[in-house]
Amino acid sequence: MKVNRNLAISENGFVFNPTTGDSFSVNELGALIINEIKTGKTKKEIIETISQEFEVEKSTIEKDFNEYLNVLSNHQLVENND
Repeated sequence: MKVNRNLAISENGFVFNPTTGDSFSVNELGALIINEIKTGKTKKEIIETISQEFEVEKSTIEKDFNEYLNVLSNHQLVENND
């Protein structure tokens, strides 16, 4: 996974894609995921981080994580290459 290199994200979850001019608001978890991807963490590492911070089963996290990646990819915010 790789975040669009021009993507800007604020501390409060405002995401701006200068390539398309689109902007989005994400919640705390959405911002955490994007920032974890930006640091180069793997899908497995990000799922582990989420499971440690939130009391949710890993199977649920993985399903929701994959759906979120699809949304990010559809909006040209990430390249999902793994």
